[in-house]
Formats: sequence, structure tokens, C-alpha cells
Amino acid sequence: MHQIAVMIQFVLASMFVLSSVIKFVRTASMVRHWREYRYPMWLMSVIGMAELLGAVSMLAALWIPGIAKYAAILFIILMLGAVHAHLIRAKHKPIMALNALLMLALSVVLLGIG
Repeated sequence: MHQIAVMIQFVLASMFVLSSVIKFVRTASMVRHWREYRYPMWLMSVIGMAELLGAVSMLAALWIPGIAKYAAILFIILMLGAVHAHLIRAKHKPIMALNALLMLALSVVLLGIG
């Protein structure tokens, strides 16, 4: 079970580092989506910082295992918000929320086995 948890931690950390960088750089597609969500642009940086904090915590959890559950809870909250933004606020097709749903599922699994 430990190897599965570590693999999930690496996947989550990698995905959320990438996601936070996209928010910090403010790629054209992220800005477009953010406008569709109708959230203030400053919130993009706040979410990016939260994602980066979670990613760093996931990696730190390799040495301090208790941290993983808190990072997983943070990711669950963030991904519930992301699914809401895609499906409710922006009224995107469900496929647009697939990545958020996958990260949500991995976070829930990690919380359950961690």
C-alpha cells in the first residue's frame, strides 16, 4: 500500500506544480477559463499558491508522512471548487472537469489509504 500512496503523491505533486505554474504565468487559456468562471483575477494567484503549497507538502510527506493527509484535504477542497467552476459557473462540458475529477479521486484515495 505504501508504494501506491507514494505513486499517488508524486502524481498529485507533479500535476499541481504544473497547474500552479500555469496560473502564475497566466497562460492565455487559463486567463480565458478564469474569465468564463467569473472569478477575480487575483484569485488565480491565490489558488496557484494553494496548489503549490499542497504540492510541496505532498513531497515533504515522503519524509513526514502525516502531512500527506492535510495536503490531500487541501486538494479535495480545491478540486471540488474546480469542478464547480467548470460545470456550474462556466457551464463547460463535463469533459472539461475530467482532470479535476481525476485529481479529486486520487486525493480521496490517498486520504483513505494514508
